[in-house]
Amino acid sequence: LLVDKPEGMTSHDVVDAVRRLLDTRRVGHTGTLDPAATGLLVLCVGRAGRLQSFLTGLEKTYEGTMRFGVATDTYDKEGTPVGTPHPDPRPSPDAVAAACAVYVGDLQQAPPPFSAKKFLGRKFYEMARQGEAVPHLPKAVKVTRFEATRVEGDSADFHVDCSSGTYIRSLVHDVGRDL
Repeated sequence: LLVDKPEGMTSHDVVDAVRRLLDTRRVGHTGTLDPAATGLLVLCVGRAGRLQSFLTGLEKTYEGTMRFGVATDTYDKEGTPVGTPHPDPRPSPDAVAAACAVYVGDLQQAPPPFSAKKFLGRKFYEMARQGEAVPHLPKAVKVTRFEATRVEGDSADFHVDCSSGTYIRSLVHDVGRDL
């Protein structure tokens, strides 16, 4: 089942809604989208659940917009700004292209502190919200394409092709930090 996930819902919220609508417990998704993200969420329903493990591991494609000059604790627009805003957050298209290119290839990427990644049974965002240190647990990911498709003022649209498990928020945060 192909679902256009709206902003504000978690992937699990969508799975729960489909379970209720179809009156079945046998529903799973093939990759988590952040609550602030919109886009295609592929669900496996009923006997199609057997395909879930194969689909989850496939390469993913994302498009989005990054805004320069302000970092947040969640690495997205929903978070609380941290640090001092940049006085002139308008990088050149060449600088953005070069910064994105650094993150193409095989990488060790740590999840954002506000993510659903679990450590010792607790989600990172639960630890972060309680002011606890979130462990640095990088994992191998592969980015085959990361490019800015438009750079204008303090923002840039981008396209990413990557392995399953890649955190796009972390990529964007790292590019912003580098710039």
